[in-house]
Amino acid sequence: MEGILFPHGIPEGREELSDYRGRGGYEALARTIRMPAEDVVKQVSDAGLRGRGGAGFPTGKKWAFTREAPEQPRYLIMNGGEDEPGSKKDRVLMENVPHLVIEGVILSAFAIGAEKAYLYINAQYETAIKSITDALSEAKSEGYWGENILGSSFSLNIEIVSAPHNYVAGEDTAVIEVIEGKKAWPRQKPPFPVTVGLFGKPTSVNNVETLANVAPILLHGADWYRKFGTAESPGTMIFALDEDVNRPGVYELEFGTPLRHLIEDCGGGLKNGKKIKAVMPASPSCAFLPPEKIDTPLDHNSMRDAGAGIGCGVIRLVGEGECIVEEVLRIAEFFAAESCGQCPACRMETSTLAMMMKKVQQGQGDKPILEQFGKILAFNKGKGFCNLINMPGPPIESALKLFPGDFEAHLTTGKCPVNLQADEKA
Repeated sequence: MEGILFPHGIPEGREELSDYRGRGGYEALARTIRMPAEDVVKQVSDAGLRGRGGAGFPTGKKWAFTREAPEQPRYLIMNGGEDEPGSKKDRVLMENVPHLVIEGVILSAFAIGAEKAYLYINAQYETAIKSITDALSEAKSEGYWGENILGSSFSLNIEIVSAPHNYVAGEDTAVIEVIEGKKAWPRQKPPFPVTVGLFGKPTSVNNVETLANVAPILLHGADWYRKFGTAESPGTMIFALDEDVNRPGVYELEFGTPLRHLIEDCGGGLKNGKKIKAVMPASPSCAFLPPEKIDTPLDHNSMRDAGAGIGCGVIRLVGEGECIVEEVLRIAEFFAAESCGQCPACRMETSTLAMMMKKVQQGQGDKPILEQFGKILAFNKGKGFCNLINMPGPPIESALKLFPGDFEAHLTTGKCPVNLQADEKA
């Protein structure tokens, strides 16, 4: 399949500036830099680009909100915090095609009228930071950013900021807090960053993959971009498969591609010929899907209708013989550990859910404990400054609904069903 971000597949190593220009790199910037910025916003809106950071918010709309805010100056932030378990799409983009990312940053800053951009990159991504740093130096020497870009009246200063290694530090307002020199604690919203963001000024925070789509859109046009994907989810997205499959890695696919194609044709299916017991298409914060929904298209609307989500494209597969209780316990403990502790409701909920799930796993309690999960989740829904308080809900509630036998086995015996079967055979 022809890709947008990787039209010839993922390059081996970092793509050089000469190679990037050989496939049209920085031509979009040269064409766009003297256009009215409103036209740039319109083109991206017409293309239907949606954020790749998880929420899928229309990028053009976010830019319009930022640009129309009366306060000055405005800021652009590239969010490369990427701390979701299993996610590696942003790292791959920054390491392999840094100029594609940087051109997207420059174009996006121009669109919203920002003269300062911050590149917020996971501190553990040493190779990505070096790749971006080297590419920035090359791009500046060619006049692609800095003062009076390509002889125009637009100037842009770019600065790299290291992102802390914790999950909540990737939340938009937590990103802003870190850049301001504070703790990675999300802010209460509203106000939203597009009007009151970095240093209290209008700010557009965009995911790395989102920004990487900007130059191809402006180079080839909105109609070209809409040839990929679906009407509601145009374009492509990078999906990640972990070591559970025969061919783990990242794959750029058009929105609307069946989930089965990603798992079987790209990933080669589960190792050891295992059959699928459950799929989490937006790990670790969406509902589990049963194997009969494996043909669900990979796009926002289809996944929502199936009861799940698309998130950041991390696909978690649970094979037959694996216990859902153990899987959900890992998820609950992850969110308990990653809660920043700022919001009492979130701190209490995540720790309580993890504690209760541990009791279930150890066979402590009986069926009424299962009813308490839904009550706790419903009581605390939406009470935190960020969405982490809502994230444990879909995995827990879908697991309880789809796999009651796993929970009942643990409650009655303290063992996984697969271990019980082994004991019986012995």
